[in-house]
Amino acid sequence: MKSIYLDNQSNTKIDENIFEKMLPYFKENYGNPQSIYSLGQISKDAVEQSRTLVAKFINADANEIIFTSCASESNNLALKGFSATAKKKHIIVSAIEHFSVLNTVKTLQQNGFEITLVPVDKQGFLKLDELKKAIKDETVLVSIQHANTEIGTIQNLSEISRIVKEKNIVFHVDAVASAAFIPIDVKALKIDMLSLSASVMYGPKGAGALFVKKGIGIRQQIDGGIQEFSKRSGTENVPAIVGFGAACELALNEMNKNSKEIQFLRDKLIKGLKDNIKFIYLNGPIENRLPNNVNFSIEFVEGEALFLLLDAKGIMAASGSSCASKSLKMSHVLTALEVDTAVGQGSIVFTLSKYNTEEEIDYVIKEFPAIVERLRQMSPLYDHFIKTGERMKAGPGTDYEHEHEHCEN
Repeated sequence: MKSIYLDNQSNTKIDENIFEKMLPYFKENYGNPQSIYSLGQISKDAVEQSRTLVAKFINADANEIIFTSCASESNNLALKGFSATAKKKHIIVSAIEHFSVLNTVKTLQQNGFEITLVPVDKQGFLKLDELKKAIKDETVLVSIQHANTEIGTIQNLSEISRIVKEKNIVFHVDAVASAAFIPIDVKALKIDMLSLSASVMYGPKGAGALFVKKGIGIRQQIDGGIQEFSKRSGTENVPAIVGFGAACELALNEMNKNSKEIQFLRDKLIKGLKDNIKFIYLNGPIENRLPNNVNFSIEFVEGEALFLLLDAKGIMAASGSSCASKSLKMSHVLTALEVDTAVGQGSIVFTLSKYNTEEEIDYVIKEFPAIVERLRQMSPLYDHFIKTGERMKAGPGTDYEHEHEHCEN
């Protein structure tokens, strides 16, 4: 059976060259970077070299990079660490942020902060007028993701930054989804804090980073030693940090080539599925979309079954709804886009990498329509529609028959 991995938003296969660079720091150069003897200093030098590579990747200074264990920790450190030093108590985020941001601001809200969620339009773009309205004298921080992992929407960071910096507010960006595909310059965009992760850049798990601009104060969230400029205590994961630096270096060299090739496959997959399946709707925009992202809602099917049947064919993807939960709630991202619940629960997310091939995309295009048809034959909603021509709405939201009729065949 084929094995086709199309869930690269959650983790990418590590690049072989990156893996090779990490290996010596497991068995040979295993010293603790905080030790003063030579074995420790070899590790220390490797960490600092990687810090320089990560900084170069986003046009920052090396002493502005704090290594963490993952992007979720970076987001937590940015929001909680900065808020702990802030005198004002109002924070703004978008309605489609990653849960490591949304749940963090919920915690801050319980600790006395006022939180405003700025809405997005039906393609996932931040409503800039609403952002302007949300800003007030007490606003101390705005946190907006560069691109959304689920629907691929790339935000206009330049314009968002202009609005935020006009009011002299600290600006944090979650750039995890976009880092491997879109160049980002923290100085040009006047970004104060930025979160990254190696695991979606063909690097290792267990390596994240937070850029913190000089002059921005944050308080460490892990009490302990003096590691990472006393901002993130704990023994450094040297092999993962070395892999992170190598991933950033590789991204600078391969980004343009990889993005073009992956986007070709993305567009072929979008067209192939739209041409062969009726009542299928692309979530997110066509333009200003991550080159590796495909998110479809398929009417008259249920997401969990869709995911499982794909897996049985060797196709690994992610469900757009929270299928692991017993309640089968639709994702907060599709809810923010006002997607109808009956349609949104039949959503699937394909995210591609440089390792995917055109042959694999052809296989998905061949197998997927039959899976959808099989599920529809078991759907009472589809049976009702075939007999009456009427849709049974599951909840408020987008009228897909009207709003997305250009996607139907």
